[in-house]
Amino acid sequence: MKQQRPYPALQISTKAERSIKNGHPWVYGEETRLLRGTPEDGGLVDVFAGNAWMGTGFYNSRSKIAVRLLSRNANDVFDPAFWARRVGYAVDYRRTVMPGEDFLCCRLVHGEADQLPGLTVDRYGDLLSVQILSLGMERVRDTVLRALVERLAELGQPVQGVYLRNDVALREREGMEQEKGWWPGMPHPDSPVTEITENGVRYLVDVENGQKTGFFLDQKYNRQAVARLSAGKRVLDCFTHTGSFGLNAARGGAERVLSVDISDTAIQMARENARRNGLNNIEFQTADVFRLLTDLCAAKCRDFDFVILDPPAFTKSRDTVDRAAAGYKEINIRAMKLLPRGGYLATCSCSHFMSEGDFRHMLREAARDAGVSLRQIEARQQGPDHPILWNVPETAYLKFYLFQVV
Repeated sequence: MKQQRPYPALQISTKAERSIKNGHPWVYGEETRLLRGTPEDGGLVDVFAGNAWMGTGFYNSRSKIAVRLLSRNANDVFDPAFWARRVGYAVDYRRTVMPGEDFLCCRLVHGEADQLPGLTVDRYGDLLSVQILSLGMERVRDTVLRALVERLAELGQPVQGVYLRNDVALREREGMEQEKGWWPGMPHPDSPVTEITENGVRYLVDVENGQKTGFFLDQKYNRQAVARLSAGKRVLDCFTHTGSFGLNAARGGAERVLSVDISDTAIQMARENARRNGLNNIEFQTADVFRLLTDLCAAKCRDFDFVILDPPAFTKSRDTVDRAAAGYKEINIRAMKLLPRGGYLATCSCSHFMSEGDFRHMLREAARDAGVSLRQIEARQQGPDHPILWNVPETAYLKFYLFQVV
């Protein structure tokens, strides 16, 4: 090597070089070539294409993603000041795109989209819920979280506790143990349950036991869009989880709302959320949505003029995309058949592997098979606190459409 750098050096393939030059921060294991030095898993490596230095990143020989680039600035030193700058950029961005009350309940760090690979931080008022999915980030965890807590304190918004939601299987494939519990770097409250307000709707959020980090923040503005269409409507809210879309529809003036989920635990929390908001125009039912939609279609039900489909990710790998597409198509056909002419449909997919093109193709086929035409009202994505890097397609995952059936 002509250029000497302070970290072990990793040569990469031409394909990986092209990807990095196009702005993607990952190097896959099969794209690595020669090593100089002995990098530690979770440590830093310098990445080279020939004699050209391409950047510095976290290394992990046990991961499918061998390197997650942190910087392409040769002058960067990865000390506490570096991590404080990165955290500061992420926080300041949210203050701009999620101003006022929205900043109190939002995603503060969105992994690679904030150049903090493998780190997710969601803010629920004065609690932070954290998930770490890369070994390198795990090794600098305390430095990064301390910087985040200090930055919020500087803004006059002190944190009362940080909860670690590292209870996901992906950590084991990265060489880490699963765990959850309060971060020991600061005091914490007795309870992991807090109350948030989103779009004027109050929710209880359990950062210990709730799905993901406690609540799905990415649909905030999509829920607002549903609320605007709901006045006077009879709404069927499918896969409601803890009631968020249904509650927004009810608060938006729906004549009545039926919210359905297969999890009785989720339904119980949804009922409690309705009670907290004083909403009497919403009911809840524990049921398998696939079976319910099938039964309603068979009965030629005409009780609803607005159907909301917010299913969990039907695929978490490319290998199951076709099967997932069939599942999405099935529920969308049934929803379209339930709706009268002039009815409204909200439908979405939260799987990155179900691409925008695949999802749109599925919707066209579903409309054809249901014998309806769709008039698009809006095409939306995740909120801006879950930013999308155009050079990193993995950061774009949520597809959300509003239609009128004509």
